[in-house]
Amino acid sequence: MTLKICLGQWSIFFSLILCVATFIVSCNNIINPPEKLADAKTCRQNYNPNTDYFPNKLTVNYAIGFTVEYNKNYKLITVKNPWRDAKTSFQYVLVQCGTPVPAGFDKSQIITVPVNSAISLSTTHLPHFAKLGIADKLLAVSDTKKVNTQAVLENIKAGKIAEVGSNGNLNIERVLELNPDVVITYGTGNPQTDSHPKLLEAGLKVAINAEYMETSPLGHAEWLKFTALLFNKDEIAEKVFRETSQKYKAVAAKVKSLKKRPTVFTGFNFKGTWYAPGCKSYAAKYLTDAGADYLCVDNSSGSIPLSFEDVFARAIKADYWLNVSQSWQTLKDAITEDNRYEEFNAVKKGNVYNNNLRVNSNGGNDYWESGTSNPDVVLSDLVKIMHSELLPNHQLIYYQKLN
Repeated sequence: MTLKICLGQWSIFFSLILCVATFIVSCNNIINPPEKLADAKTCRQNYNPNTDYFPNKLTVNYAIGFTVEYNKNYKLITVKNPWRDAKTSFQYVLVQCGTPVPAGFDKSQIITVPVNSAISLSTTHLPHFAKLGIADKLLAVSDTKKVNTQAVLENIKAGKIAEVGSNGNLNIERVLELNPDVVITYGTGNPQTDSHPKLLEAGLKVAINAEYMETSPLGHAEWLKFTALLFNKDEIAEKVFRETSQKYKAVAAKVKSLKKRPTVFTGFNFKGTWYAPGCKSYAAKYLTDAGADYLCVDNSSGSIPLSFEDVFARAIKADYWLNVSQSWQTLKDAITEDNRYEEFNAVKKGNVYNNNLRVNSNGGNDYWESGTSNPDVVLSDLVKIMHSELLPNHQLIYYQKLN
């Protein structure tokens, strides 16, 4: 009888121990999910101040908006011109996991790398995740319905990627719940709508991607490396971008010796104003590299507001008209909106093309998504439109003709 009582007591005792242990493990998993613990283990290393923790370095050759400086255990990124007329810059100290934070950067963001989870608030960043093989690191995007990047779409369908809104409509509470290592966003300089001040105030790490400020297609695409630096995918980014730039230059070389260059104008009249890219914009660079004579107005790198009459006088005899209203599917749509368009030579010849061939059912235009990371393909489209004999086997990817 005594033995049975003792055994019963021991059974209760061990059950209590098991319950307590289970509770502790459960709590620990809530605070530190298993994958986070695994990531933390990879940070444990015997730090050696003489070791170069970034042996595979990348270089920035075309982008003028950011620089990177390598040190033994940290990378220093400077975003020089985050938005138009910016009077500030951003500096990020990317410290290798398991190594000490360098002194002297009290006013800079310290981000431990490699980053293991991120939220992206622009579709232009999403192809970076696919090209670098890190789509699984993406926790959320601004609008899941606008996405075209296949690797990201698959994770959205699998319920692995959430939606958090963008800038003025950003769901900060949801972002905090997801608790990413970094939020990659962009800025416009408007404190009322920009999301990064709110995110920083919430205690989150934020990286400003200013690719849209670039003045060349290759400069725009090279921001792939900005994303790569956060994830320690420097070597992959260098290889991927090198292939892209080589393809771009090979296509541009085909038209370099052409003496006859067709005249081109872009944009459309919107509520009395016609916005046309300046002569130093990345759109102008595309057209020049495609063997066109772009009818630009001044040396701005941004868009210039013009009147219909200004454009009409300059472009009435132009050979091609590109990048028109996204709502137009035919020439009739354009003329119905404004019958003055019918007077343009490009309309009479049927040489009107729009960059909306790849638009999903929710209006997400892949030209502004994967097109930014594949300038060689966009350039091939433009050469095919204006010099089809040079690329006989190329099929239009982003552009389509308005019939």
